[in-house]
Amino acid sequence: MDHLIATRLLSQQEMARRLGLNVTDFLCFTCVLKAGENLLTAGDLAEHAHVTTGAATGIVNRLERAGFVTRRPDPTDRRRVRIAAQPAAVARVLALHEPYQTRLTALLSDYTSAETAVLHDWFTRTGTLTSDYLDELRAGGEIHLP
Repeated sequence: MDHLIATRLLSQQEMARRLGLNVTDFLCFTCVLKAGENLLTAGDLAEHAHVTTGAATGIVNRLERAGFVTRRPDPTDRRRVRIAAQPAAVARVLALHEPYQTRLTALLSDYTSAETAVLHDWFTRTGTLTSDYLDELRAGGEIHLP
């Protein structure tokens, strides 16, 4: 599992490099992609990425200059803007990620429905556990280090 996590982190770094982004900006762009049609504000992005609102503004500025996002007026509050992914940038990310996704889909097709259900359950529960633990760390919970 450690090897999978480390390799995944390295692949994110490589994808970011190939797109001309730093890892934080790339991960923030993936937050924008994950939000889909529910466009994020800079504050939403800050919350999702666990960065300050000032840092999120800088990230959005860099992503906008690089052609990855655009700002759109919020239809319900004219004081706010929403962050939308640029279609050309989405296409670039998909082109970079698609070969991996195709191979992963083929690998998963080797498993039965029951095995796939167990894998889905394990990854979902482990993801929740990891997210909860990360929240504890960020909240300053006491962790005793040797």
